[in-house]
Amino acid sequence: MTISGGGDNGRLRAMAAVQAIFERYRILESMRRDGHVDYDAHVMQNVRLLDAGPEGRVLYEFEIGPRYSNLNGPWHGDENSFLGGVTRHLSISYLRAVPIPSTVRISAHVVQHGRTMALIRGEMTSADGRVAYAACEHHKVNVPTRPEHLAAKAEGVEGHDGGEKGKGSEKVEDVARGKAEEKVMGKL
Repeated sequence: MTISGGGDNGRLRAMAAVQAIFERYRILESMRRDGHVDYDAHVMQNVRLLDAGPEGRVLYEFEIGPRYSNLNGPWHGDENSFLGGVTRHLSISYLRAVPIPSTVRISAHVVQHGRTMALIRGEMTSADGRVAYAACEHHKVNVPTRPEHLAAKAEGVEGHDGGEKGKGSEKVEDVARGKAEEKVMGKL
């Protein structure tokens, strides 16, 4: 992920680009049939963007509550592919059970990206960063965005062009799309 400009301006543009992904999600979510609820909806409504950078990094905070636990109490690992989107390969190392309730920090960064593929690495830690819960490596494939999804744009949100070339970034939405997002972020 490349966003033109460095320093505070680059950081602000990166955060705006990631926030635009959330805004587009909310618009698309509002188009769903009545009563439709899914896992993504809860995550996308409750994850908090803390920081992002033009070099392709992002930091989120998320509350892990009882809805994410298993019968033994800790967070269910299946819901931990925290870099959602189209996956070519996903490797997650679960290092420690996440106690319920907990606030976790999810950081991710784009290691490499090309025209159609990207490699993203992420880590989930306690809010203070002292306990590592999981680490992952996510190989993603860029697939065309549905036209109706491209049409869903929030007015006045910089970077909401999906990161088209010539608009200040390079496929920010396609690379960052879960990137961060997870469902946490991936399943963030």
